[in-house]
Amino acid sequence: MNNNGRGLQANALGTFDTVVMAVAGSAPAYSIAATTAVLAGAVGVAGPAALLYCAIPMLGIALAFRYLGRIDVNAGAGYSWVGRTLHPFLGFVSGWALVMSATIFMVAGSLPAGSMTLALFDEGLADDTALSTLVGAVWFLLMLGVVLGGARLTVRAQLVMSGVELAILALFAVLAVFHTDHARAFDWSWLGLGQFDGVSGFAAGALVAAFYYWGWDVTGNLSEETRDSRRTTGLAGLIGVGVGFLVFEVFTIAVNVVLSARQVEESGADVLAVLGEEVWPGWGGKLLVVAVLLSTVATLETTLVQVTRSLFAMGRDRTMPAALGRVHGTWNTPWVAIAVVGAVALGMFVASNALGSVGDILSDAISAIGLQIAVYYGLAGLAVVVAYRGTLLKSPTVFLFGGLWPLGGALFMFWIFVESLGELSTAAITIGLGGLATGVAPMLWYWRKGSDYYRPARLDASRTVRADYVPGGTVPAHSAAHEGLPTDF
Repeated sequence: MNNNGRGLQANALGTFDTVVMAVAGSAPAYSIAATTAVLAGAVGVAGPAALLYCAIPMLGIALAFRYLGRIDVNAGAGYSWVGRTLHPFLGFVSGWALVMSATIFMVAGSLPAGSMTLALFDEGLADDTALSTLVGAVWFLLMLGVVLGGARLTVRAQLVMSGVELAILALFAVLAVFHTDHARAFDWSWLGLGQFDGVSGFAAGALVAAFYYWGWDVTGNLSEETRDSRRTTGLAGLIGVGVGFLVFEVFTIAVNVVLSARQVEESGADVLAVLGEEVWPGWGGKLLVVAVLLSTVATLETTLVQVTRSLFAMGRDRTMPAALGRVHGTWNTPWVAIAVVGAVALGMFVASNALGSVGDILSDAISAIGLQIAVYYGLAGLAVVVAYRGTLLKSPTVFLFGGLWPLGGALFMFWIFVESLGELSTAAITIGLGGLATGVAPMLWYWRKGSDYYRPARLDASRTVRADYVPGGTVPAHSAAHEGLPTDF
């Protein structure tokens, strides 16, 4: 299983901890700053509508994670659930999509962290891509060290960063409400369907909106380290989506009201700093840059948790090199997976300098990640329907929340994936689909080597989940996975 027979540290996190991680995962300030200009470019002033109509199916996916987490506790989350319901190949694709999207995000997140740090001292330095990359790499390595130090240290750091970030956002939400110098008056049509440029325009907006919400599902990857995880991780994910939705809507509407289309377009990834200057000249911009910086670093941390726990589960299952399943003897963290992710991400930082400005890199990366998110969220939405097929008609609650709503969410994710392909740049499609395609080789290689993952015990909510499928044949001494508890129903 691993080098010392140990698993991840069970019962390290409580309910409040997992809620904090879910909210931090969707990175409210970072998502607004990095993505508002991209969203405005796709749908104009219809950003609030895109976020609203993507939130409904996204809640369906969060419900899917909640119901699946009740019957299978696994650090791989969707990778395990999809593999045990739909097909192991699709499960691997689900896990690989998360690994690829998270790896691309290392660049998409670290570069702005670097440029924002520099902007606090000198606006001119923020445009230097090479220097931004260097400072961003320092932030990344710092978060890598925190994640290596264990789940408790990770949450403590997260509490500080996310707490300050949300306090600053709340202050500016109030200031924006009382701000009188408007670029345009609030219009309820911003929340309607009439503002979109046809079906393809709506799909393009929804794909960007999916990136806003992405990250709440880190709670699923932390399930083996969470107390009473069969109940708490799914609930925390739902709260994460809800909090994210409220913050995103408030600030997207504020941007529409306070800033002109030209200001949004020219701001790029600094839209919150521009908004801050408008509502509180002098201090406002700096304070919101601090909020975005904290949010960016916080979501780098949660993304590292997701990708390293997913690779840990793959290494444990022998669907990737077994060394990835090794756990550090002191910190109970997958140290090999963390080291590998660190090395790959640092290589990508260097390579990204050839791609152009921070803004260019961000736009293509966000769209590419959107495609990969749509794949693994969509597969989870289908997986819960299959896992609960025997119980769906026994309870209206399970039928709606464990079947119909997640299924709708899955179909929505697949629809925006297909519909948006015609709208995206060649670079975004190449990064998005090319990243997924690179998973075919390891999948086939380890399938031929006979990993037990490719002969799974089917996941079925209508019966108690027995520990009849155990990766590698043994249960780690401190793992909460595969414990064979009955469902809550």
